[in-house]
Amino acid sequence: MTPSWAAGAGLLLRYALRRDRVRLPIVVVVLAGTAALSSAATAALYPAAAEQIAAVGAIGSSPALLAVYGPLTGGSLGALALWKLGVSGAVVAAVVAVLTVVRHTRAEEDCGRAELVCSAPVGRHAPAMSALLTAGGFALALAMTTGVALAVTSVPWADALAFGAAWGAAAVAFAPVGLVAAEAAGSARVATTSAVAVVFASYLVRAIGDAAGGGRAWLVALSPVGWAELVEPFGRHRWWWLAASLGLALVCTAVAGSLRARRDFGVGWLPARPGPSRASRLLHRPVGLVWRRTRGSFAAWAVGFVLLGALCGSVTSQLGGLLDSPQMQRVVAGLGGRQAVSDAFLAAEFGLLAGVASVVVAAAVLRAADDERSGRADAVLATPVSRARWLLAQLAVAVVGGVLLMTGAGLAAGVARGAGVGHLWPDVGQCLVAALAQTPAVVLVASVALALYGMTRRAAIGVWLVVAGFILVAELGPALGASRWILDLSPFTHVAHLPGGVYDPVAAAWIVVVSIWFALVGVAAFRRRDIA
Repeated sequence: MTPSWAAGAGLLLRYALRRDRVRLPIVVVVLAGTAALSSAATAALYPAAAEQIAAVGAIGSSPALLAVYGPLTGGSLGALALWKLGVSGAVVAAVVAVLTVVRHTRAEEDCGRAELVCSAPVGRHAPAMSALLTAGGFALALAMTTGVALAVTSVPWADALAFGAAWGAAAVAFAPVGLVAAEAAGSARVATTSAVAVVFASYLVRAIGDAAGGGRAWLVALSPVGWAELVEPFGRHRWWWLAASLGLALVCTAVAGSLRARRDFGVGWLPARPGPSRASRLLHRPVGLVWRRTRGSFAAWAVGFVLLGALCGSVTSQLGGLLDSPQMQRVVAGLGGRQAVSDAFLAAEFGLLAGVASVVVAAAVLRAADDERSGRADAVLATPVSRARWLLAQLAVAVVGGVLLMTGAGLAAGVARGAGVGHLWPDVGQCLVAALAQTPAVVLVASVALALYGMTRRAAIGVWLVVAGFILVAELGPALGASRWILDLSPFTHVAHLPGGVYDPVAAAWIVVVSIWFALVGVAAFRRRDIA
């Protein structure tokens, strides 16, 4: 007897929730906590209502700032506190939803578990349904937790819930996009890259629409990322834009269901491209093998870093005399800058990009855990390749990839900034140095990931707690008046904040020394433990 199309979805949902019982709650707590801490910090930064209104006016007059962060609707303290997080948080929520859906669908087919599951009385669409329900649960938890966290920090309940709902709606809108990519792509890696590219394309469409103002405001309405700002959590509360996210989710779910009903199991509509008839010489070495597996991911991230670097560089070239106003100085200081106001914004943005790069390199290092889980590590280590050499290859590729990401962002920012002010090469060199000054912290994160994985594969999940702690301490610690010893826990507080700051080679050297120590600890532990 053929099982119904959704048979077994409940059991698969329980399995998916068990697998993500640590990963998704961490993301929810980090995003909601960041919003709450930002709200509390801004209250101390702008104690007077007149200062809040002046800062809102200064932000709204810069098209470049609108392109990066979106408009600031309403003049309340909550609007000012969460202006920077509105669009960026929606993008993060969307990416997490995409990764969750691909993880429980296409990735399961690639490793063979889905074939084993589907041999039981399980409906054909049950895995997809359980994945969407898992992403939907994440969206609901994110919306409610963020709303409650903001309400605790004295944000009005209606505004707090609307802001949390905007983040949750972004996850709801893009989760089925990940499902469509999982059905169409020939592998989980291609599905993830394609779906994340759609998220960033939506962000860029929104950026163009916001920067152009009334002339191209319709572009914001075409972007699912833009729908989060059209809700206007601190303005008119246009709740009906949440229905747009639900409508897109239903359409994409129907498309994914149609694709799944017409494709062979384990093969996408766009089958994987066959490799070369003869193996490349790079594959004869562990570094070449690791680079071959991760180069596509780094290439996709490099495109995003170049685009974001260009946006940040265009901001500094377009602000002009706006930075001379006291209100704008307070706004830029709130973004994290301590040195000359003209460079503070760019320095703060390089710090944020370094945080994103640290997430990318940590994920690259943790690919070793996937290799161990799938058995690929056994095949490599069965050859004359030592454990230390294989593990250090993971670290080397991650570090090189992180440096390339920051290099691309620095060059793009320098070109955009120099083209706007008329002196290209000095700005290119200045921005490149500023971006590379952040790389010691990125290297340290990669080494911490290596150390935790070397101890045990299960401990690798703790990397995301460490990365989140490093970023939150560096970004919100100074605004909250955290103690010096707390700030010293994050490597991002020890790197030079260029341009405009002072480069401390001793601090950079110490970060590198600590990174080497973590790497050695990870290698020593990995050589002594069993491979699962």
